[in-house]
Amino acid sequence: MSLNKPVILDGTQVADSIKKELKIRVERLREQGVTPCLATILVGDDPASATYVRMKGNACKKLGIESKRVVLGASTTTEELIAAIQELNDDPAVHGILLQHPVPHHIDERAAFEAISIEKDVDGVTMLGFAQNAFGQAAYPSCTPAAIIAILDYYDIPVEGKHAVVVGRSPILGKPVSLMLLNRNATVTTCHSKTRNLDQLVAQGDIVVAAVGKPNFIQGEWIKPGAIILDAGYNEGNVGDCDYETCYEKAGAITPVPGGVGPVTIATLLKQTVDSAEKTLK
Repeated sequence: MSLNKPVILDGTQVADSIKKELKIRVERLREQGVTPCLATILVGDDPASATYVRMKGNACKKLGIESKRVVLGASTTTEELIAAIQELNDDPAVHGILLQHPVPHHIDERAAFEAISIEKDVDGVTMLGFAQNAFGQAAYPSCTPAAIIAILDYYDIPVEGKHAVVVGRSPILGKPVSLMLLNRNATVTTCHSKTRNLDQLVAQGDIVVAAVGKPNFIQGEWIKPGAIILDAGYNEGNVGDCDYETCYEKAGAITPVPGGVGPVTIATLLKQTVDSAEKTLK
């Protein structure tokens, strides 16, 4: 057990610092005749997805970023979705495209993601964007991994030489954050559903990233005393992938859920949209 209370890695505070700078950048762009625009595509009638899209739209509005909403019916085909994406690719007023996922099961989600122009892939979902991230060259890395790195940077938490254990290997979270930590000279272990002795591996982590999508999955007894815990999970009931109470007892620093990685993920999406808009002036 830690003798001192862990540092709470306050994502709302980190997000506010990002958005404060963004507001200035957006005002500067608007003075030059460019209004940053994020297009969000919602397919079907999933209420959680609709809520996420609405939250992102509200966040845009507060900063003076235009939010263009494209709502498609649940029966939309892959071809129709790709056509809608292509229209946004061709629209010079749109600087970023976000396809809210998951999409209905009959749609080829990967084909839809790949239709997004790399110049407008501000959510970091394309294979080309992933490859650029692997080389440390991504203009727009996946937003949640980028948010995790932003939190580490904000709190001046060293990564180089540390052992980072990432639990989860999704192509837009676990894998890219593993690569980003590796590019920061961490030694990275990526765990997944087939990993054996998971608790023993997590116990080696100086930095633990929870990205598994299971509520209260990672237990405090697995945690190395003083470890930095970044919980990227968000499950029903406002709980993360870590059992917060028991992990708190062992951690040196920990993100809460809610109020940890989530707000920084949205701020990162907005930042990358503004980055894209600024490139149109060059």
